[in-house]
Amino acid sequence: MDQGIEPPPTSLQEPSSDDEEKSYFTLLNEHLNQQTFRGHIENFAGLCMLPVGIAGPLHIQGDEAKGSFRIPMATTEGALVASYNRGLRAGRQGSGFWAKVVEEIVQRCPLLKFTTAQQAFSFVQWIDSQHDTIKLVAESASRYAVLKNIRTILEGNEIILCLEYSTGDASGQNMVTLCSQKVCDFIRDYAPVSPQEIYIEGNASGDKKAGIRSLGRTRGKRVIAEVTITASAMSTVLKTTPQRLVDFWLSSTMSQIKAGSAGNQAHVANGLAAMFLATGQDVACIAEATVGFNRAEVTPQGDLYASLTLPNLIIGSVGGGTGLPTQRECLEIMDCFGAGKANKLAEIMTAVALAGELSIGAAIAEGHFTQAHQKLGR
Repeated sequence: MDQGIEPPPTSLQEPSSDDEEKSYFTLLNEHLNQQTFRGHIENFAGLCMLPVGIAGPLHIQGDEAKGSFRIPMATTEGALVASYNRGLRAGRQGSGFWAKVVEEIVQRCPLLKFTTAQQAFSFVQWIDSQHDTIKLVAESASRYAVLKNIRTILEGNEIILCLEYSTGDASGQNMVTLCSQKVCDFIRDYAPVSPQEIYIEGNASGDKKAGIRSLGRTRGKRVIAEVTITASAMSTVLKTTPQRLVDFWLSSTMSQIKAGSAGNQAHVANGLAAMFLATGQDVACIAEATVGFNRAEVTPQGDLYASLTLPNLIIGSVGGGTGLPTQRECLEIMDCFGAGKANKLAEIMTAVALAGELSIGAAIAEGHFTQAHQKLGR
């Protein structure tokens, strides 16, 4: 583990001797109140506390994230923070990480049912003539959403209407729901052929689920991170060689293909879930966010080049749980709270996820994986 990393300051103090008869949990509940969590929880009864560890620092020169960042990770899994810390340390001894958000899209896909396929086809023709109007209708429900594309998928007498938005610095699920409801209301009132049913979501957007479409399309932010690590750092930090890590990754990718996995990630879910919890993201979106593509190659110089692409990283630096006290503090540790910081946060998360892929890959390639969990996870 890196030395000299101090835990983040907290506005909540440990109990004093005067409060001996009160538990820290009770004092915490007294410090907060139901108004703190309005819009986040119903029937508020208390808090479920998770330990937060600090990994890093991450050294990155990305498109938005530039510099050195301590990484808050909320988890109950022993060895997880240590593993990511090791990958980040290897990155610091190499070229440092680079990352960039290359596309941003959030979908909502209403489902419309008609009596016949002929009616459905006629409706598609009408929709194609109404794109400009539908854009105005959708964007009237939000100051930040921009309707970027409308796609229709005709299946028998049903239509999937894919509405694709950009949502600024918010993850945007609620935003696109409100905008799409406006579109559905417009269709119900003005379409020359009235649908029998309109469902606000036909389960085709990829919201909180991974599917084959997750591989080629973007949901949230499509982010690429990369790093080059010297053979020397591979040996001293990751305890393996570039070739052995590449060999393991190729074999494990073939195993994942046989298992029908979406992507070839190892444990992206571990790092992202820990950061989602720490920073107030919608944790259920881990389902689509953890679909990823790893690449690992030995360079002509004998070093390791590695990259990770996450096509469905749906996160925000505003809205949702980002403004809750602890989550805001964790975001502020990385200077990722508030407007204009979502892409920066996405780059940091993807680089951290790549660091974790390198660490676990090296541990399995060299047979250290079980030993690490016996030492730190028990």
